[in-house]
Amino acid sequence: MKQAIIHIALVVRDYDEAIAFYTEKLNFSLIEDTYQPEQDKRWVVVAPPGGSGTTLLLARASKPEQEPFIGNQTGGRVFLFLHTDDFWRDYHAMQAKGIQFIREPKEAEYGTVAVFADLYGNLWDLLQLNEGFPG
Repeated sequence: MKQAIIHIALVVRDYDEAIAFYTEKLNFSLIEDTYQPEQDKRWVVVAPPGGSGTTLLLARASKPEQEPFIGNQTGGRVFLFLHTDDFWRDYHAMQAKGIQFIREPKEAEYGTVAVFADLYGNLWDLLQLNEGFPG
């Protein structure tokens, strides 16, 4: 048997502001943006540059009970892990684009990591693993 997680749904307030953040600030690619008239929703998928694995499905909160979860999908824990092949290149580029880092870079046995917040406050690790550590 072979299975894979292909999308992770990320609850957002607005499709266009989320697309702008992910494509302009994090350099993600917009993979798909399709209107679904039967549900009055859009199917919006973004992916990190050079990525070939899991993508983010930007899912607009469509009910009032979903709105409190915008920016807090994991109760304040780091939610997503953005692996990079060059930590310092991406860290400095993200700082230059106004990305807010919650925890400054640190060197650990497994690699270099810093925690940043997306436009809604979800926490992410920016991570470069040392050679020999599985991702």
